[in-house]
Amino acid sequence: MGKYYKWKVFLIIGVVAFSLWKAYPLQEKVNLGLDLQGGMQLVLQVDMEKVPAEAREDVTDRVAEIVRNRIDEFGVLEPVISKQGKDQVVVQLPGVTDRERAKEIVAKTAHLEFKIVSDDANLIERAETGEIPKGYEYKESKEGMGGELLLSKEASLTGEYLTNASVDFDQYGQAVVSLQFDKKGAQIFDQVTFQNVGRQLAIVLDGKVHSAPVIRDRIPNGQAQISGNFTADEASDLALILRAGSLPAPVRIIEERTVGASLGQDSIESGIKAGLVGILFVFLFMPLYYLIAGLVANVGLILYAIVVIGALCAFSATLTLPGIAGFILSIGMAVDANVLIFERIREEIQSGKAARAAVSAGYHRAFSAILDSNVTTLVTSAILFIFGTGPVQGFAVTLSIGIIASMFSALLVTRVIFDWLLSRNPHLNLKMRQFIGVTNIPFLKGRFFAYGFSVLTLVLGIAAFMMRSGENYGVEFTGGTAVRIAFENEVEITQLRNVAVQEGLRGAVIQTYGNPSQNQFIIKSIKQKTEDIENVAQKSSAGDSFQILQVEEIGPAVSADLGRKALLAVFWAMAGILAYLGWRFEWKFALAAVIAVIHDTVFTFGVYAFSGREISLPMVAAILTIMGYSVNDTIVTFDRVRDNLKTVKKATFQQIVELSINQTFARTILTSLTTVLATLALFLFGGSAINDFAFTLLVGFAVGIYSTIFVATSLVVDWSRKPKVVTSN
Repeated sequence: MGKYYKWKVFLIIGVVAFSLWKAYPLQEKVNLGLDLQGGMQLVLQVDMEKVPAEAREDVTDRVAEIVRNRIDEFGVLEPVISKQGKDQVVVQLPGVTDRERAKEIVAKTAHLEFKIVSDDANLIERAETGEIPKGYEYKESKEGMGGELLLSKEASLTGEYLTNASVDFDQYGQAVVSLQFDKKGAQIFDQVTFQNVGRQLAIVLDGKVHSAPVIRDRIPNGQAQISGNFTADEASDLALILRAGSLPAPVRIIEERTVGASLGQDSIESGIKAGLVGILFVFLFMPLYYLIAGLVANVGLILYAIVVIGALCAFSATLTLPGIAGFILSIGMAVDANVLIFERIREEIQSGKAARAAVSAGYHRAFSAILDSNVTTLVTSAILFIFGTGPVQGFAVTLSIGIIASMFSALLVTRVIFDWLLSRNPHLNLKMRQFIGVTNIPFLKGRFFAYGFSVLTLVLGIAAFMMRSGENYGVEFTGGTAVRIAFENEVEITQLRNVAVQEGLRGAVIQTYGNPSQNQFIIKSIKQKTEDIENVAQKSSAGDSFQILQVEEIGPAVSADLGRKALLAVFWAMAGILAYLGWRFEWKFALAAVIAVIHDTVFTFGVYAFSGREISLPMVAAILTIMGYSVNDTIVTFDRVRDNLKTVKKATFQQIVELSINQTFARTILTSLTTVLATLALFLFGGSAINDFAFTLLVGFAVGIYSTIFVATSLVVDWSRKPKVVTSN
């Protein structure tokens, strides 16, 4: 078999063994998000009295944004942070094991000041007798620093000029926090240290002196250190808080509770069952259609799933509904890679090649399409992670892991299995069923009608979206009302959610609150009358008594800043696709692919608006999934066009493109069938909480097939008859 075969086997065994080790025991290793598991809820009270009257208008919003930055730095993915009332911030954190540490990070003001310590003996003596000189303050220093210190009341430098804070270690191995100031801060620090050589400079955090080193020389580079007998974790947390910025006002935690999953246990169980149905369909379809090759693909998909789960556990990723969307897309691409390879093997066998030669040629000829589609998706995922936040990052992480695992499965695992089978039987029968033969459909003749259909549909969709205006958005984007209800007797969250849907309670997010035995729930919805909530509670409790404990106006969980970051991430993702495809093909191909992605996104939004549904965070994840699926399908067709331009002679460019569409049509139908049916299972059996998510995917997958033929390839034909195509890179 050769040494390369053995190394591949060892690599596969090593990767799978590592994944199993990282994933065991699974129930303790998989981190679930708020939507799947629930978590910890903190309510922060902002001290408005410490804020000047003219700055109070947006202080709570600024507190929420800084807390969000801290939580992101802390490594808790997918938090839900929103304003409540005028002076409160609600923070929901999934999967937190160190609750006290999380509370410290969330609530610490982190107001950093540098103050000169007085060395005037007369002033110090007066301060010690209780007479604090004007312009000074007397503060107790930390243990081991020599009692109390007389500090200048006015800070010489504050944390507003801080650009970075990181953990370092001094010459004794003690953890310290290293600080770096911006250009202006460095100039101020240089001047302060130059003018005060030989004096102490106190580093004051939230009114407490952490250290007061003696200035030995001027410090022109804007660097400083905070020491104070920190543990490594304490130094790390302090650096994290300082990087995120100080809160504009002090806050205190007035409530700490456990909240249930926002999807509800019923929705989670339904979603799991629906997902298993979809996966079962894929596992049945592959061997039924591709016979022996299908069984090989199933082995590869099993190992793919093990690697994905192991990687999620190894990276401590948080799995949420957006993450599941990325997983669905990566499964679709894993199946797609197998279909591409098998269809190529079929063509080689039909041309008369023996089994071993057909397998080798099939993998070789399918490689460029698999590489381009997967690299494009990886580039997109990386950009979404860098520029995005919250659910966008969760989607990007899961999708990236899935894409790498799918290439490992399709290109390495299945190839090794085929090589092993062929070594035992060189005449292995690789016969495959073929429900869809080679077609000869004149797709491009109708492209101008398709243009008209697309334009009309997009215009109607945009009009519907604009007419609905604010009604398009769910409570995560608009804010609304949070009502806490206590029932006398046990009420199932399934019943509560179903009644809310029946009563037209828009965008309702329902979670259990506190101890399950208390029978308390939080219902978040777009601004409604309290009577509407009472009506839902009355019908859900079957006449039993209930009590409304709290009614609060809440702000959006998706802030304007998060929305801008998400749009920026999508913009740069499109730019990444354009750049990569422009390099691999030609700019006209790249631009056509990007236009097709935009077409699919707008089309889906339009259909969504017509259906009267609301845009939620899961819907955003679904849109990102559609973008990845659409460009993947388009690249496969473009790759076949590139191949045919090198081999097909005496044919117009339109004829070559049409031939390429027909040659990949069976692959498009088969891949779409497996992906759509897996998603259809979610739509039919996944429950009301994930129905919108599945609906969006179904619409997007369907329009993605359409746009590949009637938008992307059609535009390339109309833009150029003889484009320059890069044949190798």
